[in-house]
Amino acid sequence: PNGHFLLIKNATQVVLVCRNGEEYLTRDGMQTLAVVENGSVLIGHDGLIKAVGPADIIESQFKGAKFDNVLDASGMCVIPGLVDAHTHPVWAGDRVHEFAMKLAGATYMEVHEAGGGIHFTVAHTRSATERQLLDGLQSRLERMMRAGTTLVECKSGYGLELDTELKMLRVINSARNSLPIGISATYCGAHAVPKGKTMEEATQDIVAVQLPKIKTQIASGELQVDNIDVFCEKGVFDLNSTRCILKAGKDMGLNINFHGDELHPMNSAHLGAELGALAISHLEEVTDDGITAMAKAKTSAVLLPTTAYILRLSPPRARDMLDAGVIVALGSDFNPNAYCCSMPMVMHLACVLMKMSMPEALAASTINAAYALNRSQTHGSLEIGKQGDLVIINAPRWEHLVYQFGGHQELIRYVIIKGEIVYENDKVLNL
Repeated sequence: PNGHFLLIKNATQVVLVCRNGEEYLTRDGMQTLAVVENGSVLIGHDGLIKAVGPADIIESQFKGAKFDNVLDASGMCVIPGLVDAHTHPVWAGDRVHEFAMKLAGATYMEVHEAGGGIHFTVAHTRSATERQLLDGLQSRLERMMRAGTTLVECKSGYGLELDTELKMLRVINSARNSLPIGISATYCGAHAVPKGKTMEEATQDIVAVQLPKIKTQIASGELQVDNIDVFCEKGVFDLNSTRCILKAGKDMGLNINFHGDELHPMNSAHLGAELGALAISHLEEVTDDGITAMAKAKTSAVLLPTTAYILRLSPPRARDMLDAGVIVALGSDFNPNAYCCSMPMVMHLACVLMKMSMPEALAASTINAAYALNRSQTHGSLEIGKQGDLVIINAPRWEHLVYQFGGHQELIRYVIIKGEIVYENDKVLNL
């Protein structure tokens, strides 16, 4: 159709994040993000950004043009849609009872070894129907969208055997087809060693049974899977098993994106660098050598401040990683152990607990999180040709979204995906 799909005009600030097509930003580039004061954004019928820049220039450039929709963003700020680079959103069986145990001093591994933790959720997820799992997933993803997330990584991993893992991947696929939010799907069959199996047997099952079946379903178009993940940890999967599973996934064309060095230094960072991993998550216990190896390999670090906060662990060393030139991204780690859907709250915790600056936290939740999912060519910044995903906040400066801890519900006025308003909040008050 003629005309232009959506014009967002006169925003007090439009935060582009990048303006030169960068795939990611490292420390120096994260200090001063690209921002247009009094800016406008134009999105076409194909859902892609057609123009972005100072409002007066765009107004004269498109004088007399027709727009299907016009939003006046006077007094508001526009930022790219937030990207959540690490979540476990498909499950049944919440762990609210375990939160009390953790608060009373039980460690993550103590809960896990007592049959709680992942095993508790696995039992409930195995017995849940596909419909029940999809209902749960859709409501969680809608909640994430309302908090400004427009692209999210979703892991399987509460099946630990073929049928339930396939069920989870099908549920993620259904959500991708029924909701506007962008999804990057991760097969995480190596999330824990299932009861009654040794680590070696579990590894063998994943490599010989689960991955070949998933490969067939990807080839036939039944499933879309983007990444492979393993929980590389003492008492879970060791370095050799992790290497074996990640290599098998990489040979199938999956991006390597795995859990490493969370509770013990496992040399996961070296392994990831060696295998050309796109991303490693957690890294609370990463070594200095591991940090150097990741910087060199351009393997992004997906840091999860909620996990360290809830489990009372030392937070990951974001500053050391940034200083070493690592590509730092953020994720919510949404799961029954760390129940948080809000990237604005994750950014706030990253600033306070991991000593990141607000621009660093925003870059880590947009362009760098998109890079960690191999999507930074289309997502993560407001640049011409990229997908028209953005959040409009009712505040005179974008930093309010990070500063007002827990205030995202009152601040977010619109969430837009591919130029379509997917969430409009008319309860927002003027500040």
